[in-house]
Amino acid sequence: MGEFDPRVRFEQSPVARLATSSADGKPHLVPVVFAVDPDSPDMVYTAIDAKPKTSQRLRRLANIAGNAAVSLLVDHYADDWTQLWWVRADGAATIHSDGAVMHTGYRLLRAKYPQYQSVSLNGPVIAIAVHRWSGWHA
Repeated sequence: MGEFDPRVRFEQSPVARLATSSADGKPHLVPVVFAVDPDSPDMVYTAIDAKPKTSQRLRRLANIAGNAAVSLLVDHYADDWTQLWWVRADGAATIHSDGAVMHTGYRLLRAKYPQYQSVSLNGPVIAIAVHRWSGWHA
């Protein structure tokens, strides 16, 4: 599998789990697609897209509005436990409904995921400024 580079493993992963918590500390965890900015590798973007959702009032947005501290986790499981690894990015999230940050997030997500040629990106972008990277591998 080669040398373990946590940031490369993170960037190449197709999905992450976004952990947020409410102002009163209730945790919330959801799978998200994401993109890392190659010009600023400590910036990670995810967005609210047009896939069907129960509500447009998403808990992750409300949580971030009240508590910007978030974590993103990517991992790999295999029956061969010598192949196990995970990477976590801890940072501060901001929500962008217009402007340059939103457009950067949309551009990076469209470049990483061909599905965004048919699924509309029409919601806010969550930009995460990562202040700590951690990881483990077998």
